[in-house]
Amino acid sequence: MGQNSDVSEPRAQLPELVRDLQAHLVWVQETDASDLPRRPAIPSKATLGATGLSGAALAGAALAARAASPVAPAPVAEAPKPAAPSMPSSGTSLQLIRQELGDCKRCRLHEGRTNIVFGVGNPKAEVCFVGEGPGADEDAQGEPFVGRAGQLLNKMIEAMGFRRQDVYICNVVKCRPPSNRAPEPDEMETCSPFLRAQLRAIQPKAIVVLGKTAVQALLNDRSPISRLRGRWREYEGIPLMPTFHPAYLLRSPGEKSKAWEDLKAVVKRLGRELPAR
Repeated sequence: MGQNSDVSEPRAQLPELVRDLQAHLVWVQETDASDLPRRPAIPSKATLGATGLSGAALAGAALAARAASPVAPAPVAEAPKPAAPSMPSSGTSLQLIRQELGDCKRCRLHEGRTNIVFGVGNPKAEVCFVGEGPGADEDAQGEPFVGRAGQLLNKMIEAMGFRRQDVYICNVVKCRPPSNRAPEPDEMETCSPFLRAQLRAIQPKAIVVLGKTAVQALLNDRSPISRLRGRWREYEGIPLMPTFHPAYLLRSPGEKSKAWEDLKAVVKRLGRELPAR
């Protein structure tokens, strides 16, 4: 008699146990399970068996407990970040920077190039000229500013009292963009460590930046070149003069006088005299 009472009493608690489990399940569904510190303990068969429940009742209670138990989400692996472009150290010579650049395939521009156009001129130049990127002639010869725009740039350099071999000439990107389009921001960003290293290696007294794309790359300023030109700026402590690109001057010869004013300001900044004309 006493044994039947011990069994009947847990069985009488079964409806209440099921209600408690169902209420817990509703609470879990309405709660962010990811905030729970750990998975609640699931009653074992031995524990449930002590209640004297039938096999079917035990299975139902165990399933309800598992359904009510939140499972922590599996950790999601982060995608590996792309490696940053290698950066030549400060003070590295131009020759070592060129070796570091190697047969560069760091961006998509390498797909259509013939030659890498690194730079040319005096490694101890007083003034550096920086354009946006190589054109067809430059890509074919592997030297910057050798086409029609380069011929005009040579005349501008000579008017300042220099020879081409006295100055240093390079571009923001070292490979020709398709169809001579402007370099894309990610392409300029990929190539920027090598331009920065070139300028640090040379340590010129002045930088002349040719055209809006090159100005944007060095100064991160998207203002029109018509507003930027003729006004001194700085790049890593080096005086920088934005002016028109020679290719633009070929299309708009009426702007040559403004570019000449910019170049005269550079000559004055260098403490030099203009050659007699």
